[in-house]
Amino acid sequence: MASATFTVQQDTALTNSHISLSVAQTHALRGQLKTQRGILNSNNIKQLCTQFNVSDDALLQGLVPLASEFSVAPVSHFHVGAIVKALDEQGDVNFYFGANVEFDHQALSLVVHAEQSAINNAWLNGAKKILKIAISDAPCGYCRQFMNELADAKEFDILLPEQHFKLADLLPHSFGPTDLGNDFSLFNPKQQQHTFADTALDEKLAAMALMAYVPYSNNFSAVKISTFDNGDFYGSYAENAAYSPSLSPLQSALSQLFLAGLSFNGNTVKSITLLETQGRENQGGVARAVLASFDNLPEIKLISAPLGNQSLG
Repeated sequence: MASATFTVQQDTALTNSHISLSVAQTHALRGQLKTQRGILNSNNIKQLCTQFNVSDDALLQGLVPLASEFSVAPVSHFHVGAIVKALDEQGDVNFYFGANVEFDHQALSLVVHAEQSAINNAWLNGAKKILKIAISDAPCGYCRQFMNELADAKEFDILLPEQHFKLADLLPHSFGPTDLGNDFSLFNPKQQQHTFADTALDEKLAAMALMAYVPYSNNFSAVKISTFDNGDFYGSYAENAAYSPSLSPLQSALSQLFLAGLSFNGNTVKSITLLETQGRENQGGVARAVLASFDNLPEIKLISAPLGNQSLG
């Protein structure tokens, strides 16, 4: 079964062409990233830039190897890291980390790619505009397509260890939301005009479902993973014009849990809940398939709830 334990490297230092940290500094930063669930806020970034006398872009690229350490790759053993540099609602720059996640004994199409993980981390945590994404390895075609759904797809920079690109350089003649008549995009969604009719639903889970980017299926859905000692982790459904690079709500939530450095097993996880839109359900099967890769987990609770008619403005 899949190994899902984040292994902290106790005795290695982060040193590359962009940044150089001691063993103690690297260890402290690893712990900070776990505590902050894979996010460095603007104050963290400023402090680190001052401490190590580097620019924020040098810091961005220099920390990518740390992002790779959050990878769960029991199939490929190929550990990929990515960090999104984005503006939050206040216009401050934050770093959102991501890493690839694989599921043993399941279809390879169920994996979460590092770029998806970092973008998902930014999206779920309120980022409003992506400026750059630094990646440890060149993005595959799947990830290029996923990035093409973003509002800033034509603007942000893709930083690789030795080269910089715009997405158009890597994905010419692209297929995107407008080709399916969708004028909106991830990070620029259509204003939500629905609510769930069931007022007894978990309030945060319902809110995460309503923020889902689902212009193609209209299945507003989200997952809540509750842990015994480390709070709750949520994921929302994010669709793509090409369909297959879509990110399921369970994948979204699992990526968040792994970025906190947690193991996905019965000792950590108390409950798992999937909320979907009644009449639009399409996530139960894939959720069960992913969970079948792990031992001793609680049975997933499935909720189908109708949307209400009340406009939210």
